[in-house]
Amino acid sequence: MGFVIRVLVNAGAILLAAHLVRGFQVQSLTTALVAGVVLGLINAIVRPILVFLTFPFTLLTLGVFLLVLNAFCLWLTSVFVPGFVVHGFWPAFLGALIVSIVSMALTLLLRDELKNRRPRPQARA
Repeated sequence: MGFVIRVLVNAGAILLAAHLVRGFQVQSLTTALVAGVVLGLINAIVRPILVFLTFPFTLLTLGVFLLVLNAFCLWLTSVFVPGFVVHGFWPAFLGALIVSIVSMALTLLLRDELKNRRPRPQARA
């Protein structure tokens, strides 16, 4: 269930980025959903390897290089998904920034929502 929610969040964030960033194009809602799936898979499989390999750069830039990795993952998604096009580094960078912010915000909201739904242990008297 968590993967489905993450795909929907990614698809919505990709559509928002396509609306806001010039050079970032999504052909349809279906394309955005496919891009959300592919981005989720790339973030789960490829991104951890890239984070490990580029750790010295990330350390030297105090984590800012992670934004470049996010842009690369978004561009890589556009390579595999027809109808999803990212023209250049800056559209990828700005799109990745938007996708990251939306994803982080919704993850925090969903985490708080799930925390409130869990039954709390009863105090013993």
